[in-house]
Amino acid sequence: MSVDPITVEIIRCALKAAANEMSAVLKKTAYNMMIYEVQDYCVAVLDHEGRTMSQNEGALPIFLADLGVAVQDGIQVYGKGNIHPGDVFLVNHPEICGQHLNNMAVYTPFFWQGELMCFLAVRAHWIDVGGGSTGFGSSNTRDVYEEGLQVRSVKIYKRGEPNIEVLRLIEDNIRFPESSLGDLRAQIACCRTGEERLEQICRKYGGARFQEAVAVIWDQTDKLVRQAVRAIPDGVYEAASFLDDDGRVMNKTIPLKIKVVVRGDELTIDYSEVSDQVPGFINCGESGGMAAARVAFKALTSPQREVNEGSFLALKVILPPGKILSARRPAPIGGWSLSLPTVLDTIFRALAPALPAQVPAAHKGDMGGYAIFGMNSKTGRRYVCQNIVGGGWGGRPFEDGVSSAVSMCQGDVKNTPIELQELYYPLLYECHEFRTDSGGAGKFRGGNGVEIKVKPLENFFLSRNTDRIKCPPWGLRGGAEGAVNETRIRRHGNEEVLPGKFSHLLVHPGETVTFFTAGGGGYGDPAERDVAAVKRDVALGYVSVERATRDYPAAQT
Repeated sequence: MSVDPITVEIIRCALKAAANEMSAVLKKTAYNMMIYEVQDYCVAVLDHEGRTMSQNEGALPIFLADLGVAVQDGIQVYGKGNIHPGDVFLVNHPEICGQHLNNMAVYTPFFWQGELMCFLAVRAHWIDVGGGSTGFGSSNTRDVYEEGLQVRSVKIYKRGEPNIEVLRLIEDNIRFPESSLGDLRAQIACCRTGEERLEQICRKYGGARFQEAVAVIWDQTDKLVRQAVRAIPDGVYEAASFLDDDGRVMNKTIPLKIKVVVRGDELTIDYSEVSDQVPGFINCGESGGMAAARVAFKALTSPQREVNEGSFLALKVILPPGKILSARRPAPIGGWSLSLPTVLDTIFRALAPALPAQVPAAHKGDMGGYAIFGMNSKTGRRYVCQNIVGGGWGGRPFEDGVSSAVSMCQGDVKNTPIELQELYYPLLYECHEFRTDSGGAGKFRGGNGVEIKVKPLENFFLSRNTDRIKCPPWGLRGGAEGAVNETRIRRHGNEEVLPGKFSHLLVHPGETVTFFTAGGGGYGDPAERDVAAVKRDVALGYVSVERATRDYPAAQT
């Protein structure tokens, strides 16, 4: 190589630092808690073709190296000759990004000595994008047109000047323009920060040397990944599972059958036998299905290395169009995230025989949160409170599953603190605690879900989307299933179990809603669990005395 190894490492770290600084700017300037608290976003540095050079630490795994499709779409729409310094692009189009419309991507070009060198990009969750509902998407929608604004690589700034007409069009079609346009400005500031850091790198090393170093980084990553793939025994591995329903046809499950083929230093994930796209809102576009494959692949091959384009050169994905993971318009996609954690679990389940020391039991298996919205009489303004709720991960070949963690697709996403929700909204929380007995029994117990009780101080509307109720988080090698997701409401002295997916449920003061999240499946025979671990679980309230007696009889002697 013509660039020396020390320079390669300096540029590698500089790219990581640039992405992380972009992330910090976004968090400090964003308006809504889904960004600055929950961290439902990702940022990336991409080359002039939209190939990933770096992503921020803590980026959502399900956004893994898929910001490139947004940039590539802009190149296709405008052509490189019509992309200029100071331009800012906005896109959330379902056939490009494959995700619910709330996930708005912003990207800007970076030029060095008159040449288009890179793009800076950020995708973040806006609390509203218009349409029939606010929040995370409604199971009532019949097509994507009811879900909100669809934007395909539109210039919202041209050569540094705002495109007032487009910005006014957005402002007039969303419920919370102050929040969403504030988040848009935060995203632009994030990209501008990245531009400044790239200018510093190119000023020091030059554009050609910078590009050479990136090519070396990709090649090094690819070699390490292929080495990990070669460690997996060659073969064809299959597994099947299903989703509860599509949100509209509630009595019909959605099959997921996935094939994984390992040949030498390449791994292929074949989605050919997953369900076709469905009438309900749990579809996602092709980018979503590709991202799920990348999350699983990276977890198996290079979980602790940074993300770049070389991370996925050894991965092949077969995804025919028109599947639930590659839906075509006008399929609704507001609940796009509900299916992907189960897709991941199913890929891992397929590879469990080949990687017995690596693959865990199934985890909570959805990205479900809740959205509460209404009118705050103290401020006289509408509000929407969105939150992500953790659950249990599966027991592993060497230790218990993690409790109260978000899904594998969500990485470092956090929940919104109860204190902030009570401060900003007319809500009262009675508890937010571990859900006793929710982890599946095993030699290594599944992690516990959580229990959250909330009361309205004023009328509010509630939307909640969950899955994995009919398909519980499974155990492996003799481990038991984890508890399933559940939502209950207590009104007039009676308690009612609500469906897994519902929208705009009116809740009155004096009524209580309780969210129960799923636990992880157990790993290994419960009879082999260490007696001291069982007693510790009981003492900490993770497992009740009754369940310990039933599931771990050896601990009673």
